[in-house]
Amino acid sequence: MNYYFHKTVEGDFDSILDKVTNELENEGFGVLTEINVNETFKKKLDVDFKRYQILGACNAPYAHKALTAEDKIGTMLPCNVILQQLEDGKVEVAAVNPVASMQAVKNEELGDIAKEIAKKLLRVIEKV
Repeated sequence: MNYYFHKTVEGDFDSILDKVTNELENEGFGVLTEINVNETFKKKLDVDFKRYQILGACNAPYAHKALTAEDKIGTMLPCNVILQQLEDGKVEVAAVNPVASMQAVKNEELGDIAKEIAKKLLRVIEKV
């Protein structure tokens, strides 16, 4: 089982970022954090790096259920979604597979929540 879902698409990075954000919203997620990795590396390390954006996405009702079922699960939240510019001009979009990441947690209720979130994130990736 892969720890992520992914898809490679053609198009402008910023347009694809907007599409991903909209599809996340359509599945009930809000973007809590945005990390622009290439800008951070340039500022902190003076290193040039490809366009790489990390979105911290949260579906509040499911996050509430997960935290109620397992109070330490916050160490694995929010769900990360990435966009990275590839050398051929395409953009890869990937999202964490919460089912894979939750395998270490022995909690059946949490497993069911992870399956629901996985379905939602997979739909986001498929629709981009």
